[in-house]
Amino acid sequence: MTETSHDRLLIIDFGSQVTQLIARRLRELNVYCEIHPYQNVTMDFVRELAPKAVIFSGGPDSVTREGSPRVPQEIFDYGVPILGICYGQQVMMHQLGGQVVSGHGTAEFGRAYVTPSQERIPLLNGWFLEEREQVWMSHGDHVSKIAPGFEVYGTSPNAPFAITADLERNFFAVQFHPEVHHTPNGKTLYENFVKIAGFTGDWTMGAYKDEAIRLIREQVGDKKVICGLSGGVDSSVAAVLIHEAIGDQLTCVFVDHGLLRKNEAEEVVKMFRDNYNIQLIHADESELFLGELEGQSDPETKRKIIGKLFIDVFQKHADTIDGAEFLAQGTLYPDVIESVSFSGGPSVTIKSHHNVGGLPEKMGLKLVEPLRELFKDEVRALGHELGLPGSFIGRHPFPGPGLAIRCPGEITREKLDILREADAVYIDQIRKHGLYDEIWQAFVAILPVRTVGVMGDGRTYDYACALRAVTSVDGMTADYYPFSHEFLGETATRIINEVKGINRCTYDITSKPPGTIEWE
Repeated sequence: MTETSHDRLLIIDFGSQVTQLIARRLRELNVYCEIHPYQNVTMDFVRELAPKAVIFSGGPDSVTREGSPRVPQEIFDYGVPILGICYGQQVMMHQLGGQVVSGHGTAEFGRAYVTPSQERIPLLNGWFLEEREQVWMSHGDHVSKIAPGFEVYGTSPNAPFAITADLERNFFAVQFHPEVHHTPNGKTLYENFVKIAGFTGDWTMGAYKDEAIRLIREQVGDKKVICGLSGGVDSSVAAVLIHEAIGDQLTCVFVDHGLLRKNEAEEVVKMFRDNYNIQLIHADESELFLGELEGQSDPETKRKIIGKLFIDVFQKHADTIDGAEFLAQGTLYPDVIESVSFSGGPSVTIKSHHNVGGLPEKMGLKLVEPLRELFKDEVRALGHELGLPGSFIGRHPFPGPGLAIRCPGEITREKLDILREADAVYIDQIRKHGLYDEIWQAFVAILPVRTVGVMGDGRTYDYACALRAVTSVDGMTADYYPFSHEFLGETATRIINEVKGINRCTYDITSKPPGTIEWE
């Protein structure tokens, strides 16, 4: 549990796919919140956390099913405002004396429109400025009878109790999802709810930075810390923050696996060793990694080789630091949430390379994770507070296994060199056209095929490459970026002309569900 002194809001998670978005909306309002799965929420836990308000998330279950998720009944006597969303609304109604039924033609999935009742309430300030509000519904069950003390303040064609409230107790319940993009005015509803609860918006990056520095000093004392530095935004912000807290007690280990982009290793070393004067071990182990990867073409095998070698190499170099007792990692809040299964069972592994969770146990070190309460956009804001260059903070995400997953099939030094050059031209084009900050991630993949082409009067037999660029709000889902034909033509011409070994370019225009933005 966090040691933060900020006002807190508790989100009880019933397993909705968009629970994280509730937290993001609240953080955008400078409200500190924590997500906890319903099975971990006891009244002792609630009293220890001492939230000023509680939100019940949506979820896939049915309150009509025996044994379905509930909240402690005493939470309704705790005396703080409560907002129930979708399944959360149904839990409130069911536990407070209302009724919920399944189906019967009133299920709603997708866009819907809510109209107001005659009376307006503070929760709906800024709503219904026109005749109706667009919302996003996703429910099979529906409330058939509201609990005593509740009144109806909004309805939709298939949800007669779309917005309900018990104003005396500051209990509110909505059948739709205010947190998603498809409820355009949803943020206003959350803003009204936190005002009703008395939040002052004291969750700022400036305050977080000062508090994080204090907590790092308290945790570490006069001991030494090792930080795994990848050169990405998360580990870099963590390193600079910890260095500001404890100075030369920090040593960073930068494992260079030979799978980085053009000039990236040199840039990382220059920034942290020269500009920030951080003690840095540049572990150039590219020969080791590329040697072990030789002849391997299965993507999962390649990931596991990289992951195991990373741990071994990191430990080898970390062992040279006498007296280190802590390991720093750039763990983010989504990593923390996603490591907890809603059902209590094992979570599905989508990408086996995302974390090196075996390091602390293997090395016998205690963890320092100063970013574990932050979302990605908050990490970038913290980076600004710490004075990191905007061009660095805004860098596109780069995967842990690096170019290995942008090189389908067998990895060779020749293919990596070709890929680096092509990727450098592509990113240069994007920057030149002022598009870099509009795109979440852009990269080149070198395809495991050679094609015949004609260049000038000669025949070529070289690789084809695929260009990829996606837009995303949070990296969970992605859609392709709609480049103009002129841009694609100009970029393809530059790559073919400037990069020896490529004679054909394609552009990937598929959209991607969670976990599949990258190629392999």
